[in-house]
Amino acid sequence: MTNTKRLPAFEKFIQDVRTAWAELPDTEKRMKRVKVLLEGLVNDSTMKEHSKRWPCTEGHKNLLLYEDPDCQFVINAVVRTPGRDGRIHDHAHSWTAYGVLEGTERLERYRRVDGGKKEGYALIELESLTEGYPGKVDLVPPFAIHSEKGGPARSVGVIVRSERLVGKTLQGRYDAKTNEYNQSEGPTQVPFEVA
Repeated sequence: MTNTKRLPAFEKFIQDVRTAWAELPDTEKRMKRVKVLLEGLVNDSTMKEHSKRWPCTEGHKNLLLYEDPDCQFVINAVVRTPGRDGRIHDHAHSWTAYGVLEGTERLERYRRVDGGKKEGYALIELESLTEGYPGKVDLVPPFAIHSEKGGPARSVGVIVRSERLVGKTLQGRYDAKTNEYNQSEGPTQVPFEVA
């Protein structure tokens, strides 16, 4: 399973996440361990340097850095242009760890305040704001409504999901201005090597 072509810090991270999957039977506990591991990765100078060449992911894309064939976790990245305003969404039943590698971002968390009974409608309100900076990792639990907003300069985030959702699971999309709600398969996955 080891790939000697990958950037050593990234390869070690993959192997450490695989170990967490083997040692911890509970997904929440796994993802709490992943949060700590991801903090190390997004503070690694070789990853920071490598990310300077990563392409922009505008147009609702994610870079697909790795998908584990045995454990099913997925590692993605986003490269945002300055001031990028991300959509409000959830990740269905998946856990997500989101770490800032470069630049600054803001994680907005929302709560749904309607009963969820009217189709195509969701009344949400802002619950909290978290400022993201290089080295900061947030853990987003299943069905948590949130949005990432880009800062004043290019920003890069590394994302670990407990499983692949794209092409398999519909995720919620919310519009705070119109109260519209729908579901989509999520961003397009663009394969990209960290080598």
